[in-house]
Order: sequence, then C-alpha cells, then structure tokens
Amino acid sequence: MLKSNNMKTPLAQARGLGAAKSGLSHWWHQRLTAIAMVGLAAWMCALVVMLAGTDFDGAMALLSHPFNAAILILFVGIGFWHSALGLQVVLEDYVAHEGVRLTMIIAIRMALILLGAISVLSLLKIAL
Repeated sequence: MLKSNNMKTPLAQARGLGAAKSGLSHWWHQRLTAIAMVGLAAWMCALVVMLAGTDFDGAMALLSHPFNAAILILFVGIGFWHSALGLQVVLEDYVAHEGVRLTMIIAIRMALILLGAISVLSLLKIAL
C-alpha cells in the first residue's frame, strides 16, 4: 500500500496522473461538428423534400449532381465523426474498467470508419 504524503498540495498530488489538455480539443471538435451538422441536416431535409414523388431516375439525377453529392459526403463524414466523438464520451463516462472501455472505443471507432467508408464509396458510385 502506498503511503499518502499529506505535505503535498492538491496540485502536486495530481501531477503525473494524466494529461488534462485532451478534453478541451475533444469538446471543441464535438461542438464544431454539431454546428456543421445543423446546416447539413437542413440541406438533407430539403433534399428529402425534393426527392418526394420522384421516380428512381429522377432521384439518381438529383443525388448525382456534384453539389448534392458533395453535401451528402460531408453529411456522412461529419455525422460519423460526430457520433464517434459522442460515443467516446459516453464510454469514458460510464464504463469503469479501463481495458473494456479502450477496447470498446477502438471497436466503435473502427466500425464507424468502415461504415463511413462504405457510405462514401456508395455515394461516389451514385455520383460518378
């Protein structure tokens, strides 16, 4: 059992227990992706309204337009990134065992990268 040194200040006791700087950038990235998703989701809602009542060929023509395809790719990429950041926060807050938490974070991140890549490739196939 380690002895506690009561002569140390709280700051001295906390030093060496891990970096505290990574949380701010994580928080900032999550807020930026959330702001980006507001605009992208608004465009996606407009796109869904435009797709209402069109046939397959009309939908493919609308989705294959370069601007719409670019917005769709941004929506998918930023959406998966935002969800990875959010799920990481949930796991860090509620999974106590460090090994399980790290394994779950890595597995979820890999799954989201795979799903994002498949989605982007599918959109590129439609657009091209």
